[in-house]
Amino acid sequence: MFPYWARPIFNGALILSKPRRLHSLKTTTPQDTEILISFTAMEQNQEIRPVSPEKPKPVTDSPTNPQASPTKETVAPSNTDVTTAKIDNDVAVPDPNPTPIEKPHPSESDEEEAMNIPSISESLGEGEEEEEESSADLVTEQPQSQNPNPLEPGPRARKRRRRKRFFTEINSTAGNPSFSRNRRSSVGKELDSEALTAMSVGFPVNSLTEEEIEANVVSIIGGKEQSNYIVVRNHIVALWRSNVSNWLTRDHALESIRLEHKTLVDTAYKFLLEHGYINFGLAPVIKEARLRSIDGFLEPPNVVVIGAGLAGLVAARQLLSMGFRVLVLEGRDRPGGRVKTRKMRGVDGVEAMADVGGSVLTGINGNPLGVLARQLGLPLHKVRDICPLYLPNGELVDVGVDSKIEASFNKLLDRVCKLRQSMIEEIKSVDVPLGEALETFRMVYGVAEDQKEEERMLFDWHLANLEYANATLLGNLSMAYWDQDDPYEMGGDHCFIPGGNETFVHALAENLPVFYGNVVESVRYGSDGVVVYAGDKEFSCDMALCTVPLGVLKKGSIGFHPELPEKKREAIQRLGYGLLNKVAMLFPYNFWGEEIDTFGRLTEDSRTRGEFFLFYSYSSVSGGPLLVALVAGEAAERFETMSPTDSVKRVLQILRGIYHPKGIVVPDPVQALCSRWGQDKFSYGSYSYVAVGSSGDDYDILAESVGDGRVFFAGEATNKQYPATMHGAFLSGMREAANILRVARRRASESASNLAK
Repeated sequence: MFPYWARPIFNGALILSKPRRLHSLKTTTPQDTEILISFTAMEQNQEIRPVSPEKPKPVTDSPTNPQASPTKETVAPSNTDVTTAKIDNDVAVPDPNPTPIEKPHPSESDEEEAMNIPSISESLGEGEEEEEESSADLVTEQPQSQNPNPLEPGPRARKRRRRKRFFTEINSTAGNPSFSRNRRSSVGKELDSEALTAMSVGFPVNSLTEEEIEANVVSIIGGKEQSNYIVVRNHIVALWRSNVSNWLTRDHALESIRLEHKTLVDTAYKFLLEHGYINFGLAPVIKEARLRSIDGFLEPPNVVVIGAGLAGLVAARQLLSMGFRVLVLEGRDRPGGRVKTRKMRGVDGVEAMADVGGSVLTGINGNPLGVLARQLGLPLHKVRDICPLYLPNGELVDVGVDSKIEASFNKLLDRVCKLRQSMIEEIKSVDVPLGEALETFRMVYGVAEDQKEEERMLFDWHLANLEYANATLLGNLSMAYWDQDDPYEMGGDHCFIPGGNETFVHALAENLPVFYGNVVESVRYGSDGVVVYAGDKEFSCDMALCTVPLGVLKKGSIGFHPELPEKKREAIQRLGYGLLNKVAMLFPYNFWGEEIDTFGRLTEDSRTRGEFFLFYSYSSVSGGPLLVALVAGEAAERFETMSPTDSVKRVLQILRGIYHPKGIVVPDPVQALCSRWGQDKFSYGSYSYVAVGSSGDDYDILAESVGDGRVFFAGEATNKQYPATMHGAFLSGMREAANILRVARRRASESASNLAK
């Protein structure tokens, strides 16, 4: 039943029904807007009905498990040895007699070799060499389906950058010191492996974060105490990251540091623990642990979390571990929000798990979802950089022309960057659409002129790729701040997770008090607490955490009383919220080849440049021959008005135009799925972007609490450093759990002071 403190009311009577927990939930989704169709129905113009999804099966290393498919690119992080350190009064130095530490499990920091930074021997000692661990035991061989196509030579290797951003010339001189403080390229000193690990999870190299300053981790900013604190902090982070399946105790963290610095260890350990930098996730010992953060409170505060997406689930789990009473309200009848995996299947046992929403782990170094994957024993499949591009007639794009246009495109972005730096320094308040600036420079420098058709189509493809990265037309993007998050981008490979990302969602939602089918309509807050209204039920609580997507806030689907502060309302309207759609197709066999994860196609009409311009192959991780076509930019908006039958036919027409000239048969799909995120009333789109007139500051404004710490906000659109990403949503949930704890402690202290008077 509902917790007594929530006081749900239904026609004046207490609701006695029990919350639907994940282990007993049948995830039918009538309110979700993507449509699953069979090819037979498509051909016969039969009625197309939604098909209920099923919970993904757990992925194991069993040879009979079709989800654990083979790939030469499976990432198995290497083992690293932890370097121990002690601190003296001036600087941290290696301990001459370090306490032996058990050899740790793999660490994400292994993939930082591209930075080519040596260790700081005078601070933490020489780091030992890392060894790559074989991944052969993590995957099983995938049975070969019968494919009538003869063996074809692989496409010419053409590496492309699959990052959200294309360049790193940011406005570090425009009055924002956080850019220069965090940029890796500005680091002028040697770094050891522990500092590198800490940096990969978002800590500055030689300064404190705003959270640390707010938490008063040192008595004086700057100086020896701060330097020693940073070494201790980095050591604790690296120590836990070396074995994320264990609970790192305070005593273990203290083993390699001199006792006179116990206070620094206590401070750093407490901060890292309560802010979710260590001892988080889904390992059994961590799920069972309790932080005891609110011991001493007269009564545990209660929190209602609105939304069971990644941010809401992470925050709820963290708050429960701290000792709060927590209730999660979710309008859908499933957890995950914009992270959704659907099971597709056809006759003859062909099946696959398709990620309809968030799908790629964009950078694995320091990524908390990478931590979850390690804890769950999931191998990571690296998205390979080879991405052949095809002309409308099916021929491969000329490598020379391809390289020329890609280089020209990036140079134009560099020129736009220099222009915006000058504009911001001199005028400060002027902003123009990125698309207009790019088009102006293209015309001035004569790039991809209309008479050079192949060059123009290639240039359009790069524009479409940029629109995909930002989920909107280039004409909507702020030239000044569209890539403001670039300095914080997670390093390392982009990866797929076997079985889909709902593997994370179901594990995070397990045993949480999530009440599905409760659509929140309004939130009333004041000095005495918060009341959340869902239908004819109301839930009273001390604090509420709102994690709904920016699209829902823009629509005004939830009323706030009193009204949200004007600057927050303005930030909600200034920030952009874009659209990306997908067509997922399950085929009877893989006809496109096992050697690539992506390929693209060019269009003759610039207006349709984002229409099925990029294909992702999920055969290596989905359990079956699954191909996903992306629809970006203006095409993504038109796509929502097309019938799913016409959409799938159009994709097949494109695929057959590519492969039939090569003598490769493209079969009919056994099942296809079309997303409709713009029509989803629980999201109204895909993810946020910095629109013209907006800036990264608007993400921070969205993250601010209201009502003197009564209503808090989380989600990817509240994360300035990692917007539009799954890990951004995850980290925002951790951030707000720490903020809620801070406010609860402040109120408890004030109450105790009042009682003592």
